Amino acid sequence: MPAPTLSPRDLSRATLARQMLLAREACDPVDAVERLAGLQAQLARPPFVGLWSRLAGFAREHLLAPIHARRLVRATMMRATIHLVSARDFVRFRAALQPAIAASVASILARVEQLDLERLVQVGRELLDERPRAFDELRPLLAARGLAGDERALGYAVRMFVPLVQVPNETAPWGWDAKAAFAVAESWLGAPMSLGGTETRELVLRYLAAFGPASVADAATWSGLRGLRETFEALRRELAVFRDERGRELFDLPDAPRPSPDDVEVPLRFLPDFDNLVLAHADRTRVVPEAHRSRMMSRNLQVAATVLVDGFVAGTWRVERARGAAVLAVRPFGKPTRAVRRALEEEGLALLRFAEPQARGYELRVDQDA
Repeated sequence: MPAPTLSPRDLSRATLARQMLLAREACDPVDAVERLAGLQAQLARPPFVGLWSRLAGFAREHLLAPIHARRLVRATMMRATIHLVSARDFVRFRAALQPAIAASVASILARVEQLDLERLVQVGRELLDERPRAFDELRPLLAARGLAGDERALGYAVRMFVPLVQVPNETAPWGWDAKAAFAVAESWLGAPMSLGGTETRELVLRYLAAFGPASVADAATWSGLRGLRETFEALRRELAVFRDERGRELFDLPDAPRPSPDDVEVPLRFLPDFDNLVLAHADRTRVVPEAHRSRMMSRNLQVAATVLVDGFVAGTWRVERARGAAVLAVRPFGKPTRAVRRALEEEGLALLRFAEPQARGYELRVDQDA
């Protein structure tokens, strides 16, 4: 029997359901971060905005509390990029992601002559085990221990090969400031790290729960790992199998939600910079129309904050300040309908009040598409 075919709208609705974007849900923030398979967090504020768009009654302190309680950590994870993940998931999955993390730094380390990577990792771990340190402090200390080479490359290698977490700042409004110190994860969390093993299998299952149905290439794009075909084949009997309209094989958890596009209404939502919804697939057309991809992703790999209309990226947004007021500048990819403009105003002004609580006023500006 041939595998059922799923349209882009089928895939859109399935993914939005997993990502809590069909309706705001009542959910503990730590549980939400695990359900979402982490939140990308190169910048400190986006995870807060991402959860505000997904959780009912969400307030900033709801996320700050588990961050300071060490239940959530900001650390290098999928694609060798900074994510906000639960402490449980960091301990469990960080080792499984190490091959992708190591590959990301290989070209940089090739420029360091006679690098003793084993000693560098040992010294870096010792220095950060003494106490959390910012890398501006750590790099000269590495040189003082006789580790020759470009200081920034050496510091980056420590960051990639030693499981580290960023230490939150009690006074920072979004949990971390620009000079965040780093700590060795085992010391910070008081828990030993997993050594790998079956975690790649569990990582794939977690990915499908958050972003399925998806292909092997999709999972590789999200995680940064290669060689996942073997893991999927080992799981095949446990998974549901589909095809997309181009004939590509997709896998999913059998009981995961796959609502019919005809049965759900999709609200307008604002997503923050680098939101994983727009980055978690090799084929992003389930969320990002191909014609708009270049408008939200710059050549220097910056990913804009986006607006979802009917479940698809339909514009970008940013917050500006004007005479003490917070202005939400929205650039739609086309002329919005009256209904969309009403939704932009209602949702957008609520977003501004969340993101800029000290502003003297709030304004929405809809810019003409370039």
